[in-house]
Amino acid sequence: MNPDLEKIATLAIDVAKPVSAGQTGLGLRRLIPIESGTATGRIEGRILPGGADSQIIRPNGRTDLSARYLIETEDGDIIYLENNGIRQVDAAYRKRASQGEIIPPEHVYFRTVPVFETSSETYSWLMDKIFIGAATRLENQVLLEIYQVN
Repeated sequence: MNPDLEKIATLAIDVAKPVSAGQTGLGLRRLIPIESGTATGRIEGRILPGGADSQIIRPNGRTDLSARYLIETEDGDIIYLENNGIRQVDAAYRKRASQGEIIPPEHVYFRTVPVFETSSETYSWLMDKIFIGAATRLENQVLLEIYQVN
């Protein structure tokens, strides 16, 4: 049976300016603080401050990212989210992207693999499924559409 995708949530993640550790030999290492945000869909709630997106921008322009943050649902449950992925800007736009310019999403491959963890019975189903994310970077926000692989 072939898998299909079911959209389960949209996250609007408010982020601060990146803090750079500079070129480390593996690439440009940076950390982007996660300040707040919202979750809508089958998960309704807010993204709590204190998370972060750790990134390394490779010499070929690909960004490997690993974000960790918490969602507090409207009904008071807490969901931990670990979201790993890659972001690759089309070659013609990489220099502009490296200077901080926001590149139109049609020129960016930005996909993630969200993994959830919670003690909530209501949301325990999140730990028994596989998900993929499609993201768009805006000036002070990341929009993340999360799909369950059925």
